[in-house]
Amino acid sequence: MNLIFFLLGVGFVYAQGDVLDDRKSEFKRLTFYDYRGTNSIDLAFGTSVPNGDLLEPQFEIYFKGGYKLHFAEHFNLGVSYSKYNIAFKDIYNQGFMSFDINLEYLMLPYNKFTPFIYAGYGYNAANYFESTSSKVQGAAGLEYIFADRFGLRLFAEYNYAFSDELDGLIAGSGDDTFIRTGLGLHMYFGGRKKKERIRKKLKTVINSNLIVPYNK
Repeated sequence: MNLIFFLLGVGFVYAQGDVLDDRKSEFKRLTFYDYRGTNSIDLAFGTSVPNGDLLEPQFEIYFKGGYKLHFAEHFNLGVSYSKYNIAFKDIYNQGFMSFDINLEYLMLPYNKFTPFIYAGYGYNAANYFESTSSKVQGAAGLEYIFADRFGLRLFAEYNYAFSDELDGLIAGSGDDTFIRTGLGLHMYFGGRKKKERIRKKLKTVINSNLIVPYNK
């Protein structure tokens, strides 16, 4: 009989532990939707600098606008349009645009402050599509949620173009590369229904799995 009571007690402890773990997980998800959402608009300004075949590369203006779908707390898939220049002092200054798609990973999605990384594929074009090329890109950065659903972002992005013509000169054995850095505003929206479902689930779990017996 004592063994039966012991086993029942162990089972009760494990069951309560599972309830607590479930509550913690749901509270974390609720925090994500407090700070962020299922969608976001991304706007950024910064600079671009080339690494090509010419000397004295210059920093030029860079602008980006995009949209992201957050299909999980840690992951999102985004598309963006960027406008930037590639310039070398007194020699070359050409405007470009790129259309990019990236998979992004948020390291700490339940916190206001989180590092992030992303990588993807892009289509690069000179102004008026005089020349085009494909490219790949990867970036790392930091995001800080300064108000519910609004975040500031600082990032640096490395781009490898499958072309040696970005700087207007075909020379050397490698393709051209460039770096874009920026400060951006992230505006989150969506997820209200998911947030409400989480609240209802938490209420049900708490009311039906009391750790301490309820006394009237």
